[in-house]
Amino acid sequence: MALRVGLALGSNLGNRLNNIKVARNMLRGIVDPESLYLQAPIYQSQPVDCASDDPDFYNTVIEIDYIGEPYDLLRMTQGVEFHMGREAVHAYNAPRVIDVDILYFGSGVIKEEILTIPHPRILERRFVLQPLNDIRPHLILPGDTVTISEHYEHLDSDEPPLTLVQSVW
Repeated sequence: MALRVGLALGSNLGNRLNNIKVARNMLRGIVDPESLYLQAPIYQSQPVDCASDDPDFYNTVIEIDYIGEPYDLLRMTQGVEFHMGREAVHAYNAPRVIDVDILYFGSGVIKEEILTIPHPRILERRFVLQPLNDIRPHLILPGDTVTISEHYEHLDSDEPPLTLVQSVW
């Protein structure tokens, strides 16, 4: 049975828009092309918890139907990152061609060193919460009681507003 899975995509090296599109296309290749698919607009954001001179990010969120186990999806998302040039060992929050994070996996909850679902910082980051709110405002994450929209309305973040890059891509 397919589960709804949210994935955050981010890029701050090279052709950021193209990097996001290539990653999206690769991820869509792992699911049934007829399945329900959602994608948020792409936004530009200033880096968070990165060096002050790091380039701005392009960020978005997609949601797919996925049949399989969370660790299989993790291997696939890491495969996309490595295929696109992300190094296997990299500095924490270093600039990257592509970053793919699993935000949620149906109603699953995992708390392990290699994988935590829902993503532990999903509700703290404007660059994730805003695009997720665009496509799933009524979503309530496992273990929560508040919608994404309500979290977004009450977000307490020092991040500056995001800049819309492209609505339809």
